[in-house]
Amino acid sequence: MAYEKNRQKNGGGFRPRNARQGGRPGARPFAGRGEAKRAFDPAERRDDRRPEAPEKEINENMVVGRNAVRELLAGGRDVDKIYIQKGELEGSILQLIGEASARKIPIAEVERAKLDQMSGFARHQGIVAFAAEQNYKTVDDMLSLAAERGEAPLVVLADGILDPQNLGSLIRVAECTGAHGLIIPKRRAVGLTALVGRASAGAIEYLPVARVTNITTAIEDLKERGFWIFAADMDGTPYYQTDFSGPAAIVLGSEGEGISRLVREKCDFVTSIPLHGQVQSMNVSTAAAVILAEAARQRDLKKE
Repeated sequence: MAYEKNRQKNGGGFRPRNARQGGRPGARPFAGRGEAKRAFDPAERRDDRRPEAPEKEINENMVVGRNAVRELLAGGRDVDKIYIQKGELEGSILQLIGEASARKIPIAEVERAKLDQMSGFARHQGIVAFAAEQNYKTVDDMLSLAAERGEAPLVVLADGILDPQNLGSLIRVAECTGAHGLIIPKRRAVGLTALVGRASAGAIEYLPVARVTNITTAIEDLKERGFWIFAADMDGTPYYQTDFSGPAAIVLGSEGEGISRLVREKCDFVTSIPLHGQVQSMNVSTAAAVILAEAARQRDLKKE
């Protein structure tokens, strides 16, 4: 009876532990030391597997080393910034600094550890440069684009956006809503990096982006060209009651500080998005989408 129960329990009969040893009926076959480890290794269990760490993203626009930076400058490609190692201001480095200064490229002195981190510990020779994803354009390029389309020019100014995702999203919004260009500052703001290009979903290829030394000076230049300047800020006229149908430049502030006082004072008007929730601010690209969509609507009506 006991044998019959074990036959039923094991679905096929009595199995010894191994060939040399007898075993009690129903016992599991014995696994060798290596097999036991594999059988109970947590790494072999599907539920315990950890996802592989993502590979570190490579910045395609980073140029490392003196000869490489020299070729970059000679090639005429726009450069966002150059980092120089402290204590290395001699020889060929001084020549590169002179060329960069002549082109008004921002230069920063940093410790060697910073350059090591930037370059992934490549042999940087005391210099690392970051080229722009696209060459920068001018306000004249934006006006030419508006003339080609037979439209009143519409330009966006970004007053110190630091986050690449936000700038890329803003470029995408501006291009989708028919703006003719975007103006950004050279300092204390992100430039046209590879990440900005990806965040723009391709819009960086179509929207002219100009980089200026000073936003307030750019506003003065636009006024001389017949633009009305609108600051997108609090305590202004609701955007749907604002006339954007003529030559217009819309100024948007940075993520944390908004539009600076000096820039706001240079603007002709302040336009606002009425908010009805508990959160009293929008992401810069979201605010731009609301205002620029209204500007596009007004301009479409004017064409009819």
